[in-house]
Amino acid sequence: MSELNTNQPFAVNEQPNKNYLFPLTAMTTLFFLWGFITVLNDVLIPRLKGVFDLSYFEAMLIQFCFFGAYFIVSIPAGMLVKQLGYKKGILTGLVVASIGCLLFYPAVVVHEYWIFLSALFVLASGITVLQVSANPYVAALGPEKTASSRLNLAQALNSLGTTVGPYVGGLLFFGTAGTLAASAATAESVKVPYLMLAAALLIIAIVFAFIKLPEIESHKEENNQRDQARSLAQAPHLKMGVIALFCYVGGEVAIGSFLVNYFGEAHIAGLEEHAAATLISYYWGGAMVGRFIGSALLQKIAPSKAIAFNACCVIALLLTTIFTQGDVALYSVLAIGLFNSIMFPTIFSVAIERLGPLTSKGSGWLCLAIVGGALVPLAQALIADTISIQDSFFIPMICYVFIAWYGFNVVRLAKKW
Repeated sequence: MSELNTNQPFAVNEQPNKNYLFPLTAMTTLFFLWGFITVLNDVLIPRLKGVFDLSYFEAMLIQFCFFGAYFIVSIPAGMLVKQLGYKKGILTGLVVASIGCLLFYPAVVVHEYWIFLSALFVLASGITVLQVSANPYVAALGPEKTASSRLNLAQALNSLGTTVGPYVGGLLFFGTAGTLAASAATAESVKVPYLMLAAALLIIAIVFAFIKLPEIESHKEENNQRDQARSLAQAPHLKMGVIALFCYVGGEVAIGSFLVNYFGEAHIAGLEEHAAATLISYYWGGAMVGRFIGSALLQKIAPSKAIAFNACCVIALLLTTIFTQGDVALYSVLAIGLFNSIMFPTIFSVAIERLGPLTSKGSGWLCLAIVGGALVPLAQALIADTISIQDSFFIPMICYVFIAWYGFNVVRLAKKW
């Protein structure tokens, strides 16, 4: 593959500015849906924690099983997408995710925690395939220099799902204050929402089966000796990007997972679970607003600078979260969502930059890093169980320190590829 092809994903087409409005619009429905599904875990955790009388560590096994699927499935998913193409990869992910949602029905009937965890693993496996397919596909639908902007726009719709999800999940899982006590010992309220999600996933799969999506020809080219001689292990911006994405997803998920219980602390807000669950929408809503803003600003600002700046802001907010109380602590942790906004899509896009035919495999590596959402919350749970919830936020803060380092150094790393 020539030097021109390395820098322009649509070299075969020779029309990088071609109108891809329709496929981009179609892809945003997927980003919205998996955002909605993923954030339901933040409400599911306190729901099942109460039902099964779990410790924080045991409750965080929900995130461990969900995001652990990324570690197990990402590399096979990258190989699958390489063989089948992005469209068939998307269809596969939708069907597998719908099966995972259906498994919530027997989990409720049998009333066993391990079945809930198994259902979450299957659901997350499907979403993993969607992530491996959709993220590089959206990045490739246009010039490479604006890939970060496109991914931020798509992720803004993902954030719309994460904003709506906690509010809807809070109503469905907890009900109102008057109905909460009656369902405190049962997980029955979990059944119907996931059956509805299963139906939605299957309907979208049927629709996508009939949608014509453009092929990304440059991601298929394998014949150039120059690219065959290089491997992903030789791309330092990708390798460090994997660690940065691990830290980001881990930090973001850990913070969101503890918000309901954090807001329940007497010296923070003393809120009941159903009221605290609705506040999570502001955390994810900030990410949505930030991604719309970031989509515009990243047309002008270097992605590396945006990563470094936002990571430093999150570090400052986490220190405020740890060392203050009352409204200051509450609003500082909610404000983290605004600065989290551009991180995932921007780290993802700079990490796969110039990978050419290795892009789908590189995407698999990056989705592998989403296992951070399984491990970092567990580490924070250990601190919460042994010391306090407030002190446990030191764990995600460490993650953002590395992200800031990556932002400051990614340009230098990319020059070595």
